[in-house]
Amino acid sequence: MDIRVYRQGEITVADWGAGPRRCAVGRSGIAEKTREGDGVTPAGIWPLRNVLYRADRIPRPRTILPTAPIEPDQAWCDVPDDPNYNRLVRLPYASLDERLWREDSLYDLIVVVGFNDAPVQPGKGSAIFLHLARPDYSETQGCVALGLDDLTQALAQLAKEDRLVVQK
Repeated sequence: MDIRVYRQGEITVADWGAGPRRCAVGRSGIAEKTREGDGVTPAGIWPLRNVLYRADRIPRPRTILPTAPIEPDQAWCDVPDDPNYNRLVRLPYASLDERLWREDSLYDLIVVVGFNDAPVQPGKGSAIFLHLARPDYSETQGCVALGLDDLTQALAQLAKEDRLVVQK
């Protein structure tokens, strides 16, 4: 039961066997991702690595994926020439933009997607997550965003080898 993301009419949806559910993707749509900051949600088949969540806001999600609470000093390195590019880092950190502990709720629940991580290619793209959508399902910076109930349900239904399948 992979999580499949595709266009259905005028909206983008995700389906993991529960029927299509609305989701948001990058401002530049679904395509081959070629560089950091392009706003593209990468088309392809991607492994799901682990889950991070705000324990002060939501309960630990039920899932077979490795799961850990987000800590206030965690960030994701999205600076292409940094040796920790596309990896979790701890603050203070000299060069970073992507703090995981946010004021809004978008990162209250994150699934780390295995994009550009085996091996990491500097500048190809970083911080591709499944995370929570804004109430209006507005575009992301390249991630896939779902409602809390939908993402929680998808996580609970995952099997060991399930992946994120993003279709153009």
